[in-house]
Amino acid sequence: MPVVLYSPSSPFSAKVRMAALWCKVDLEAKAVNTSEEPEELISANPLGKIPVLLTEDSGAIFDSRAITQYLNRISGNALFPRNAAKRLDAERLEALADGLCDCLLAHVYERRFRPEEKVHQPWLDKQWSKAVRVLDHLNENAPRVTSKTDGGQIALRIALGYLDLRFADSNWRRGRPKLARWIKRFDERFPELLTVLPK
Repeated sequence: MPVVLYSPSSPFSAKVRMAALWCKVDLEAKAVNTSEEPEELISANPLGKIPVLLTEDSGAIFDSRAITQYLNRISGNALFPRNAAKRLDAERLEALADGLCDCLLAHVYERRFRPEEKVHQPWLDKQWSKAVRVLDHLNENAPRVTSKTDGGQIALRIALGYLDLRFADSNWRRGRPKLARWIKRFDERFPELLTVLPK
């Protein structure tokens, strides 16, 4: 059985785990602390980043998008549509959701790893302004929830779950009713996927 090295709070780890659930690929989830740079992680991914998928046939696969593409291949295109235009839409949404997570993580790391007197507020403001632009765009262009989800919608649900985890006090849903409705519909349609939201 493949093993995924992950952190429960990592949005990219959660995305991979949710994608595997959707693809019906059984994974053993093994939590690691990246700050400690455990040998198992470093030997699999010299960058020391998670998630990492350890497989018997393909070795270590890292970067969440490389992992979702791998899961798509072994599941017979369960994550990304075969139709070229629809596939591009899903890949574009995944890239946008991942970019949102990058902005949010940059914000979190700035506050977590710098002494308070060295936290650079203009940097925090810049990252948050990017996040706001993405959220406004997504509110106006929320994807349609159907009986079949895809890698883009999974990435989006995880990104919004990470917002709820780390930025709950931002009240980001206010003024974005379409995005809030999208979450409700996704959660009602795919409740079995929600067990791996960032926590």
